[in-house]
Amino acid sequence: MDLQRLYSANMKNMKRSAIRELLKLANKPGLISFAGGLPDPGVFPLEAISQITAEVLAQEGDTALQYGLTAGEPRLRRALAKWGAAQGLNLTEENVIVTTASQQGLELISKMFLDPGDIVIVELPSYLGGLNAFTSYRANLVSIPLDDEGMKVDLLSDKLKELQGQGKMPKFIYVVPDFQNPAGVTMSTERRRQLLDLCYQYDLPLVEDTPYRELRFEGQAPPDLLKMDDKGHVISLHTFSKILFPGMRLGWTIAPREIIDKLELAKQSMDLCTPSFTQALVRRYMERGLLEPQIERIIGVYRKKRDAMLGSLDAYMPKVPGIHWTRPKGGLFLWVTLPKGIDTQKMFAQAVDRDVAYVIGSAFCADGSGENSMRLNFSFPTEEEITEGIRRLAETVKENLA
Repeated sequence: MDLQRLYSANMKNMKRSAIRELLKLANKPGLISFAGGLPDPGVFPLEAISQITAEVLAQEGDTALQYGLTAGEPRLRRALAKWGAAQGLNLTEENVIVTTASQQGLELISKMFLDPGDIVIVELPSYLGGLNAFTSYRANLVSIPLDDEGMKVDLLSDKLKELQGQGKMPKFIYVVPDFQNPAGVTMSTERRRQLLDLCYQYDLPLVEDTPYRELRFEGQAPPDLLKMDDKGHVISLHTFSKILFPGMRLGWTIAPREIIDKLELAKQSMDLCTPSFTQALVRRYMERGLLEPQIERIIGVYRKKRDAMLGSLDAYMPKVPGIHWTRPKGGLFLWVTLPKGIDTQKMFAQAVDRDVAYVIGSAFCADGSGENSMRLNFSFPTEEEITEGIRRLAETVKENLA
C-alpha cells in the first residue's frame, strides 16, 4: 500500500518529539539525565493511593469501573471548583472540564480554535507539547521572546499591531506564566496586567498553561491570570501530574461555560470520557485533605534539588561571557544559555559520552533559534546525581569552548 498517498495533511505535518528522539540516544546504564520532565518517584504517595484504591473498588467499584460523563465525574468537578474557590477563583463546576492530563486540554483547544494557517502567539522558548499540539493542526506559530519577567509584552504589542495591519490576527495567545517550561521564569504581576489588557484590546483568548504554579519554593506568588481576568478571556489548564503523580493522567481546564461546552463537544469524539477510576481516586484523595500536604512534601524535596543544581552550576560552569542560567523559584526546570557558536545539538553526543544528558534548546523554539541553549530538569535525579552530572556537563562545555 502507498501509505504516503493516504495520510492526511495533518499527519504529514506532524513531527516527532525532539526530546523523545534524543532520549533514545541517552538510554544507557550509568547516564545522569537532566532531560525528562519526570517527577521524583520517591514522593509518590504509594500507601495512601493503595488504601484509597481498595476503598474505591469496595465501595464504588460499580461506577468507578464504568463509563463516565465526558465533562468529568461531577463530584470531582465540584471538588476542583471548591479548591479553586479557596484560592480566590470565582467558579463553579460548570467552569471545569476534566481531561486526560493537561496535554489533552491543549489538544482540545487546538481542535476547537485552529484551522490550517491560523496564527498562535507563543513564548520564545515555549513548552514543546503545546508547540506540537498547535502545529499538528497546521497553525503558524509567532514567537515572542522571554526575559526574567516572562513574555516581553512590549514586543507582543508591536507584533499584534503589525498582524492587525496585515489582517492576520491570531486565534489565541499561549503562555506558561509560572515557572515556565522550559525557562523556569515566572511572569511578573505587571506583565500579567499588560498581557490581559492586550487580550482585551484585540479581543483574543489567553491560554494559561500552569502545571507548576503550586510548586513554589520561595517568594510571593503573583496572581493567576484567571483570577485577574474579569472579562472571560482566560482558559486555564491544570494537571495532577506534577502535584500528585503523572501515571494518573488526570488534569482539568477552567474556562467560561460557553468554552467548556465546546471543549466537551470536542472531547466526545476524542475519548468519550476520562477514566472514571482515576477520577474517583483523586476525588477521595482531595476529600481527605491529602493534596495540600503532598504538595508541601514535593516542594521540600524539589527545593533541595534546585539548590543543588544552582550550587553546582555556580561551582563548575566556566566563568566566561555568554554563559548564564535562570534561577527559578519553583517548578522543575532551568534554562542554560551558552556563548554564540556552541551548538547544543552537536554537543549532545559528547555529553552522552560523559554519561550526562539534557534537552537541546532549539526543540522549544518555534522560530528555529535556541541552538546555544539547553533545558535542565532537577526534579528527577538525586542531589548526588545533580552534582556529578553538572560537573560532567561543565567539562563538556569547557571542551567546546576550547
